[in-house]
Amino acid sequence: MNLPKKLYLALYYIIGKKMPESDSFINLGAKPFRRFLCQHIFDHASKTCNIEKGVFFGNGSGITIGEQSGIGLNARIQGPLTIGNHVMMGPDTIIYTKNHETKRTDIPMIEQGITAPREVTIEDDVWIGARVVILPGVCIGKGSIVAAGSVVTKDVQPYTIVGGVPAKKIKSRV
Repeated sequence: MNLPKKLYLALYYIIGKKMPESDSFINLGAKPFRRFLCQHIFDHASKTCNIEKGVFFGNGSGITIGEQSGIGLNARIQGPLTIGNHVMMGPDTIIYTKNHETKRTDIPMIEQGITAPREVTIEDDVWIGARVVILPGVCIGKGSIVAAGSVVTKDVQPYTIVGGVPAKKIKSRV
């Protein structure tokens, strides 16, 4: 990681992450400040994206976010992650791209390390409700809705509404 990126990361975690919510009455320029920092931290952050208060993203590597898309309040995300255009994300969303290894039974799982990262893709015009958990390797199709509190373990087809634990199809939007 180069020195400027470390500086932007430090500014984000020391100041930006703690600034007020983007739409609060007194926001102190939080939305453009966090966007500016993430444009220097993420692989790509559009000029119209919104990173809310309290978002944790590690070092930001492998993350891209498109136009008019937002990362919800207090979200925890990992790269590789691609967020398309016009994506709404509720608060407390968690997106994992890695997991614990569990293949061996002769040693404790805690000593087995982690899996290789598997990219999560969220296509355009998606609405992710509050407190959704998205697991490694999932693709959420264009125009989909993920109900609050869902755990997404498998791909979501375009224009589908899913919900539950694990998330299952509720109905189609088309």
